[in-house]
Amino acid sequence: MNARFVFVGAGGWALKMLQRSGIPEVKGYGCFPIGGQWLMSSKPEIVSQHHAKVYSKATVGAPPMSVPHLDTRVVDGEASVLFGPFATFSPKFLKNGSMWDIVTQVRFSNLLSMLKVAFTNVDLIRYLVGELVKNHHRKVNDLRELMPSAEDGDWTLLAGRSARPGDARGQLKFGTEVVSHADGSIAGLLGASPGASTAVPIMLNLMKTCFPEQFPSWEPKLRRLIPTYGQQLNPQPELARATLSETAQDLQLTV
Repeated sequence: MNARFVFVGAGGWALKMLQRSGIPEVKGYGCFPIGGQWLMSSKPEIVSQHHAKVYSKATVGAPPMSVPHLDTRVVDGEASVLFGPFATFSPKFLKNGSMWDIVTQVRFSNLLSMLKVAFTNVDLIRYLVGELVKNHHRKVNDLRELMPSAEDGDWTLLAGRSARPGDARGQLKFGTEVVSHADGSIAGLLGASPGASTAVPIMLNLMKTCFPEQFPSWEPKLRRLIPTYGQQLNPQPELARATLSETAQDLQLTV
């Protein structure tokens, strides 16, 4: 199959697919499968009291990925409340991957950078070890910082997985990283799965990078879809409020 453009959105397997493509831009990148576990409760009495995502503050010395929050989720019509994340580590890049994934990703081009990540993130390693030895009771104790009435028996453990990229400079990235070939023929997403707040800007930047000739002709339509495209809303609270109000009205019309 021939294609003008290939987007590699393969989760933990994206690095290995980009490596197989042979593009030089992926050299130096390696992945560390640092995942997250969540406490989950579907108890109606608990779910009925919480309808939002509420962030707390990370503990002193903890990495950005560890900022704890209570999060309402609805899957197939069933609502539940999640609390976390609690860091985990696995050599697998995918849920049903191989225990050798962390080894088979190693190349001469990324070996040095991966070793550098290990030696320059001692605090992170210490944090991970501390998280791995926590039992269920200690995790619920963390939850009690936000919800003092939490009971051990009301919560179960839900595992997640994501591969965190380390780049050629030996820096461990906790967000999402887009790697693309210079000719714009292939691009891939490394790192944590993008949420609603980051998915759109990630794709807009990718379009601009991989389709530089077509992008100017797409901008008028993008501005109709995203009226505040290209503007920073943080220093413009009035515009942010007006945009939020218009979006709410549009959603009501859609429903």
